[in-house]
Order: sequence, then structure tokens, then C-alpha cells
Amino acid sequence: MPRPARADFPPPELITTSDALDAVCARLRREAFVTVDTEFMRERTYWPELCVVQLAGTAEVVVVDALAPGIDLAPLGALLADPAVTKVFHAARQDVEIFLLLFDAVPRPLFDTQVAAMVGGFGDQAGYDTLVAALTGGHIDKAHRFSDWSARPLSPAQIAYAAADVTHLRGVYERLMARLEKEGRSAWVAEEMGALAEPATYRADPETAWERLRARSNNRRFLGLLRAIAAWREREAQRVNIPRQRLLKDETLLEIAATAPRTAEDLLRARGVGRGFAEGKQGAALLAVIEAAAALPEDALPELPRAREGARPSPALVALLKVLLAAKCEQHDVAPKLVASSEEIDRLAAEEQPDIPPLHGWRHDLFGADALALKSGRIALSTEGKRIKLLRLG
Repeated sequence: MPRPARADFPPPELITTSDALDAVCARLRREAFVTVDTEFMRERTYWPELCVVQLAGTAEVVVVDALAPGIDLAPLGALLADPAVTKVFHAARQDVEIFLLLFDAVPRPLFDTQVAAMVGGFGDQAGYDTLVAALTGGHIDKAHRFSDWSARPLSPAQIAYAAADVTHLRGVYERLMARLEKEGRSAWVAEEMGALAEPATYRADPETAWERLRARSNNRRFLGLLRAIAAWREREAQRVNIPRQRLLKDETLLEIAATAPRTAEDLLRARGVGRGFAEGKQGAALLAVIEAAAALPEDALPELPRAREGARPSPALVALLKVLLAAKCEQHDVAPKLVASSEEIDRLAAEEQPDIPPLHGWRHDLFGADALALKSGRIALSTEGKRIKLLRLG
């Protein structure tokens, strides 16, 4: 039997039947919060294949074999949907995506310790092992991080590794909450969790897939072709359940959009396109998409990004705003990446008052208000010892 990761927990229980899962979920629904993690495989598929779910309550931890023959995961869905039980994750996005696909709902209420740690002064994307060590003094064994979680039976070492994540996570959550409440930042974290609870956060829109490629072109016809073939790739990868890059690589999409092939032979000239693809059903479908995109009228093509306020942002002003951001985040012990991105700083420098996250909610109070004041000449930056100091100018 695997040893418990924490001395105050019993050994983890492996759940392989619907009845056992129903019983444990019924018990966990009486808890104030439950820590949750998953192990999955995605190297060969578009959709993640759920293999294991780990759950921990006050005094028990279970490892649910999601691939056990005949197991019904409906009780898990009911637990994740129970509004009386907070579901605690670390770096929740991939886990939540899996549950959204499985149960068509985001776990609610949801708490992500990685996001909370960024608010609480642990830097950008704080690693789980770092948080465990800093907040609980525990240690995470990484030996089985890259296990084949689809292989059966699960080994005692795999079960122990899986269970350790959710047992240590309870201590991380409790200490983070105490720290955030002491510093008056619970409302900040609640604001961040609101975005994580939106299903749209996890659902890829094929029609916007081309934007991830960041093509550097002002040719709207090229961008229209790229939009069409990127959307086709996304839908086709979903349909056949293979990674999008295995279907066609990004650089191949860019080349196809640039050359606009009309025949299978033309398509075959693109790097990474094999004869079987070019001459098969997928090649024919892609050529039809290209033909339709090439025939689009001008007003149906993607719009180019509008020039912000008629001019590029001043590099000096951008640099000054980044200094202010660093100073405010150092003062409040918050990760700068969580407060404002580089793109948002550029917009803040170029536009009078853009509609961006740094000018709303807690970010506005921490940084945005002073950023606008700096732009309008109402504050200046100086130094005091080894720190930046704000000077109010009236």
C-alpha cells in the first residue's frame, strides 16, 4: 500500500468502481473545500484523455482510476458542481478544460493556488513544488511526472505520487488564504477566479485560431486565407482527435496561405505536406477551403489592427510605464505579469484611456490610476535609497 504524503493522512485509496466513487464523493460533499488534480495524456490526441483524478478532503485522499472498466464518473461531476464545496486546483486550466469536456460545466466555486500565489507575492506562475516548500515545508517527488498514466495497472509509486499533489495542496490553500485575508486581497483573488469560471476561457474558437500564428503581414488577402485554413485545421484536428501540429504544422499553414495552392500538386510543394494528404480527402477539403477563401470579397477579409491614436507609442513612455509597474508591484509584492502585459502597456502609452484590464478593478487601484496620472504629468518618478519613489505634483 502506498505511504501517505502527509503523516496526518491515511494511505491513499484507489477507486475503481462506480459504487466506491459514489460513496467517496458523498463524503467529500460534506467538506468546505476539496483539493483536485488530474493526470492525463495528450501527446497523441487533440482532446486530453483523462486517466486519473485525485481528490483530498480533511482526512482522506483518493485516486480515481478514470479508465477503470465500467466506472461511472457522474458522482464526480456532481461534486464538482456542488456550490457548497470549493474546488481547489493548482494551475487549473488544463484540469478545468478536461472537466468541461466531460461534464459540460466548469467546477464551481473554483480556486487556483497558482493565480492566488501571483497575487500573494510569489512571482509569475509560481511552481507547485516551490509553493509547497515555502508554505508547508513539504517536498514534491517529481519522479513520476512523465509517467504513462494510461498504462494499467497503476503502480504503488504512481498512486503515491498522484495522491501527494492533493494532500500538500490542502496546506498550500489554507496558508495562502490566511495570507491573502491578512493582506486584504481576498477580493482581488475572487476577481481573478471569475475569469477562470467562464467556459469561454477554455473553448478554442476555430475562427480565431489564425491569430495565434502572429503572422507579420498587412496583406488582407493572405490573412483571409490564413484564417480559413487555420480554422479548417482546428476543426479537422478536433474531428479526427489528433494534435493540430501533427495534422499540419504552423509553418506549413503560413506557407500554404502565402502560395494559395489550387491543385494537389501545388499543395504537395508545401513543406510538410505528404502525397497521401495532398491527394486524399483532407487535401481535397483543404483545397476547397482555400478556393472559397480566395473568392471572398474585400469587405469579408480580416481587418488590419487599427493604428492606436494615429501613432506608435513612445518607447520612452513605454519604458517609464514599465518602471512604474515594476515599482508598484514591488511595493505591493504582486507579480507584474498578472497586473499588465507588454501589449497592455503599449496601448496605455499610445491611447488616452484604453479599455484594458489594468484600468479596471484591483489593477486600477494598484497601478492603473497612477499610470494615468504619470501620463498626464500629475506624478513623477524619483528614487529613495534603492527604491523608486512617486512624487505627487498636485
